Amino acid sequence: MEEQPGPDISDIGRKAGRGAVWSLLGTLVTRAGSFVLGLVLARLLAPADFGIYAVALAATQLVMVVKDVGVMSAVVQWRGRLEEIAPTATTLTMCSALGLYGLFWVGAPYFSALAGSEEATPVVRILTAVILVEAITAVRSAALLRWFRTGSNTKAVLAGFLVNAPVAIVLAAGGAGPYSFAWGQLVGAVVTGFFMLYYARLPYRLGFDRRIAGRLLRFGIPSAAGIALEIMLLNVGYIIVGNIMGKDWLGFYLMAFNVSSWVPGVIGSAIRMVSIAGFSRLAERDGASLSLGVQKSVPLLVTMVLPLAAFMAVLAHPLIIFIYGERWELSAGVLRFLAVLMVVRMLTSFALDILNGQGATRSTVWMNLGHAAAMIPAVIVGTHLDGIRGAAIGQAAAAVLVALPLAMLAVHRAGVRLAPVLPGLLRPAIGALVCAAVMLGLATVTDGLPFVQLVVAGGGGLLAYALVVVTRDQLTLLSDRLVRLLPARAR
Repeated sequence: MEEQPGPDISDIGRKAGRGAVWSLLGTLVTRAGSFVLGLVLARLLAPADFGIYAVALAATQLVMVVKDVGVMSAVVQWRGRLEEIAPTATTLTMCSALGLYGLFWVGAPYFSALAGSEEATPVVRILTAVILVEAITAVRSAALLRWFRTGSNTKAVLAGFLVNAPVAIVLAAGGAGPYSFAWGQLVGAVVTGFFMLYYARLPYRLGFDRRIAGRLLRFGIPSAAGIALEIMLLNVGYIIVGNIMGKDWLGFYLMAFNVSSWVPGVIGSAIRMVSIAGFSRLAERDGASLSLGVQKSVPLLVTMVLPLAAFMAVLAHPLIIFIYGERWELSAGVLRFLAVLMVVRMLTSFALDILNGQGATRSTVWMNLGHAAAMIPAVIVGTHLDGIRGAAIGQAAAAVLVALPLAMLAVHRAGVRLAPVLPGLLRPAIGALVCAAVMLGLATVTDGLPFVQLVVAGGGGLLAYALVVVTRDQLTLLSDRLVRLLPARAR
């Protein structure tokens, strides 16, 4: 019998690829700017200010997910014309955000007290106001993602950051403390929202259709619940550490968590901008197309993330000392374990995108509930036993032992074949071990010189990883492409 060709996913792949490139470029610029902003604020503010901000950030990240009851995700994967659902979707997001902000305004003192930082109450109220701005633009932002117009989305985000940074720095220099973060982000969100509305060019109307609302909410509520649980799992460590150890130790913990979030913030954000829309389009075709898309993308994701995790884990101390100074060195012991969590975060977030794209939103809820049941007691016990390092160990252990297996099970039950992925993970796994060993050896030789350790040990380890992971065929293909590009550029 003649073998049938596999599904052609190249068209969706090209659109998603172009979108991912735009998203990655924009994310790199904003993250680089955020990194510089963090350096400046780390020298203007005290660890306690970071601790107060961590409480407000935890609240904001939670409400940002549930503000629209999942309507934004439902719009991205909607099977039909966008114009027919936009008025109803806009009404739902506005009503949801207004109600949620009212609840958080009233509940901010209790939330802050639970995190061990009652001073965070007004900061929580200011920062969570971002959801009111984003509720106005949520459907338009979803439309840009649905159409793979991430270039416009990226420009809007960049415009907001260009306002956020100077506002935050000026306020911090003037003694505003943690308020500098909050007002900077709120003003930046207003600017981003203006450009989102401009680029989407989707008529802004309010309306309500019960049938459309029902379809949006049946998809959106489980999706929002699953992602809200994901955000809660990322931020529950702040609440536990702050409650048990106070805002000063929470500041060190937040610094380590922020560094471990660099990779998810850059690569993960770029992927998420196109992944739900891409997987939705693949799922519209058939199950084989979705499986093939996952099988091609997971090894690539792992290959990019593993060497960066090894770098953070092995060189945590010189990395923290060189960038932020010796007074933040207590964050380094936490970063070693959060680097492990980072890898699992990337994979479980990718699994959530697959499930949302496929429409299996209820599976995301059960997956994260199982993770929460393991992680919360693990972090509490770990914090009592070994402080902020114990909290990081608890988070990493729960992620590896519970979250990752649950994610694989949920994706498998959604009909995605994962067995073909495994051979593609072997070479990156071996490369990461070699990379870590080389870094450890070179770091020992250059001990006491943080910058030299980062350059020599980090560079040597990453080179060793590339030599193990990149095949001769891939090198040949890359060189051929470069040879073809050079004459074109010469012309």
